[in-house]
Amino acid sequence: MINAKSVLVLMLVLLGGCASARKTHTSDGKEGYILNCSGGASTWGKCYERAGDLCGEKGYEVLEKIGETLTSSSGNILETHSGTDINRNMIIKCKH
Repeated sequence: MINAKSVLVLMLVLLGGCASARKTHTSDGKEGYILNCSGGASTWGKCYERAGDLCGEKGYEVLEKIGETLTSSSGNILETHSGTDINRNMIIKCKH
């Protein structure tokens, strides 16, 4: 039998792997999206996948990436965070 704690953990894992999207208006007045791909089970790649799903073949433009990053001496991007929270947000607009 599955208990409530197991269901909660499963829900958090499933939600952590998805990028949520919320409509917004960009600084030029166009419709855009704020994508959230925060959490230890997610990556920036989830935001890029979601942007592709939202905009399709038209493509999209990344207006801003919000999250803590550190570049190593070899040029690789290393994600950093404080505590147990990893916050990643991206603002995009679809190309026309």
